[in-house]
Amino acid sequence: MNIEQTEKDIKQKTECVINVDSADGLVEISGHDALRLFDCKDIVLAIGRGFNPKIALKLLNEEYSLEVIRLRDIVGGNQKQLERLRSRVIGREGKVRREIERLTGCEIAVYGKTISILGDAMDVATCHRAIEMLLQGAMHKTVYKFLEKEEEKERMAKDQISLNS
Repeated sequence: MNIEQTEKDIKQKTECVINVDSADGLVEISGHDALRLFDCKDIVLAIGRGFNPKIALKLLNEEYSLEVIRLRDIVGGNQKQLERLRSRVIGREGKVRREIERLTGCEIAVYGKTISILGDAMDVATCHRAIEMLLQGAMHKTVYKFLEKEEEKERMAKDQISLNS
């Protein structure tokens, strides 16, 4: 999907007007529906944080949310520390990121000085906690066990709901 088609899709689905200043990259969004404006802002932010536009458009689903973790808030200006933390979340050949995505059902984008999470709001909270654990130095194995336990809890809760229905 090219930039023009992406912009057209977002405008059509959110009923917002998007103006991009190509000189400085500023994006101006306007519209009449506050909820649609909020959705459009999040979609544009998600694309700017490295998500594929098709994935970013999932934010039109009211159960989906976007969360951006700013690494600079954690490490300050220490570039080596920033790279180390990014590497912990990505893993060798992207293995860690893919495993967290698999266990949470979320999409993760590591871009610049941020780590962004997109998915179902409940899953985003779990994914954020897992990433936070990694950033605080937890072993990868510990994070995977945490996510597997959370996945089991969720599965049991869904089974309980279907039994009560």
